[in-house]
Amino acid sequence: MHNSKVAVEVIRLGRMSYSRALMVQQHYVRRHLDCKDNFPNALLLCEHPPVYTIGIRQSPYSVEEEQRLKSLGAEFFRTNRGGLITFHGPGQLVCYPILNLVCFRKSVRWYVCELEKTVINLCKKFGIKASTSPDTGVWVRDNKICAVGIHCGRCITSHGLALNCNTDLGWFKNIIPCGIIGKGVTSLSQELGRDVSVEETIPQLLEAFSAQFDCTLFHGEYSNNNQMFSE
Repeated sequence: MHNSKVAVEVIRLGRMSYSRALMVQQHYVRRHLDCKDNFPNALLLCEHPPVYTIGIRQSPYSVEEEQRLKSLGAEFFRTNRGGLITFHGPGQLVCYPILNLVCFRKSVRWYVCELEKTVINLCKKFGIKASTSPDTGVWVRDNKICAVGIHCGRCITSHGLALNCNTDLGWFKNIIPCGIIGKGVTSLSQELGRDVSVEETIPQLLEAFSAQFDCTLFHGEYSNNNQMFSE
């Protein structure tokens, strides 16, 4: 146990392309690895334009399949996160924790479980009963409400979770989400029968995250003018 809580900087990136968000993540990962200063852990929050991504466990997608998805108006990326194919888009709260697990607990399994518990507790705040399953992520009955896929190198985490708030779930019909056959997807809006925006959800996520990880959150700033992150 730590005598003082770990400080985590919250960075709100807004709507940002997936490729640019990857660069921003790598910048924050390097802050830890370079160890030039005592940089705090970070929580990057954003939304993406429509994009399909696959993780390292995905069998290679054919060029034809990739082109089919791109023809729908979405981008397509192969990533180094865990997990299978998923969709990111407007109305989905994407959270990329860039954490040094040495500050918390040096266990990837523990970390993934804590992320899932964070989302379960967030859903509880909205009156939604959610749970985990052997298929990873967070579920409401047989419908996935939040995908979880992470990367961890030298105890530094990247990638993270994607929670459907008022996402257009039609995008998921073009794939088998996370490679799981016979199960569906849902959103906070669909479960509650009203519009639940990303903006409404962010405070609930931050509250659930700080409680689950027993950390102190503070708001930092991100400069859109930084040439390092130019498209």
